[in-house]
Amino acid sequence: MIQRVKNIFRNSRQIVDCIVLKNASIPYVDDNFFYVTNLDQGLFEGSCAVILSDGTIDLLVSELEAESARKSNARLTIYRTKEEFSTALKHLLSPFSTIGVNASSLSYLDFNKFTGLVPNTKFIDVSDGFFKSRLIKDEQEIQRIKKACEIADETMATIPEIVAEGMSEDELAAEINYSLQSLGAEKPAFDTISSFGKNSAEPHYGHSDVKLENDSVILCDFGACYKKYNSDITRTFFFGNATEKHKEMYETVLRAQQIAFQAIKPGIKASDVHHAVLSFIDSTKFKGRFIHSTGHGLGLAVHDGIGLAPDNDTELKENMVLTVEPGVYLPGFGGVRIEDDILVKKDGLELLTKSPRDFIELR
Repeated sequence: MIQRVKNIFRNSRQIVDCIVLKNASIPYVDDNFFYVTNLDQGLFEGSCAVILSDGTIDLLVSELEAESARKSNARLTIYRTKEEFSTALKHLLSPFSTIGVNASSLSYLDFNKFTGLVPNTKFIDVSDGFFKSRLIKDEQEIQRIKKACEIADETMATIPEIVAEGMSEDELAAEINYSLQSLGAEKPAFDTISSFGKNSAEPHYGHSDVKLENDSVILCDFGACYKKYNSDITRTFFFGNATEKHKEMYETVLRAQQIAFQAIKPGIKASDVHHAVLSFIDSTKFKGRFIHSTGHGLGLAVHDGIGLAPDNDTELKENMVLTVEPGVYLPGFGGVRIEDDILVKKDGLELLTKSPRDFIELR
């Protein structure tokens, strides 16, 4: 993990003596704590990591997390009380006059604790260093994401066998989550979406007690979290007989995704990929019905780094991991979304999710 730490210092616009990461309680735990320590078990609420530009890491953790923390190569300090925590953190921070913080994930309460412990120290936001470093995945990160994608693909393959008329969206979501974890995921990457019929027109709908009826859309959007890294996949099925409008929607979205695949390569702007997809969909009868970005970064967070968004002029680079997820949504009727995870390669992309994208009517 030494190289990751060195990259963070190199990619930050600010020069600092050290960087401190502080976790609060779930959900206010900084993903970057796990990025620099490579720890893949434990909550680490209330823990700190102090990192130096040479790759050295000091961990300050509670007795509750001590055994998990020993799996890292960091120097370890264990605290048992709030007083011990404050004393140990002051000892770690006192030698430095300028300290970097990840302001995007640091609570105001914890920032005030820092300034109270070392009042003559200057704290500087270095969140850009974390952001830039995490855009490009190293080999271990890529392998973990690939495993998360494999689990998601295996789960997606079970859905045609699971669905049955009269089952609820809640039941399908539960089956998906069970499959993810039985196949090796530590948890679902996010709240699973399993929407039926007109509910599929809401991109972030979730699931409820709505029952599956014949001749309905089934939209499933989920991911696996494997050793802290995530996948994210969506497929749209049709239960019974799809209408011609459903078929046209599906073909439009599938073609839009292919346009994105063809555009993605190192050097192209993220916004250019989105505009290529949007221009195509708006050239069809479904103009104005693509209502979100074409994709987003993926890694320790489900939305990790840049997005394939209309206002993002970041150039794509080799070893970025992104989702590609065009969709068409008709309120009161239904929606279609097809989403896959990709790795940017030197000459294009590698598909990480491999579930079939065929038009499928389930009987």
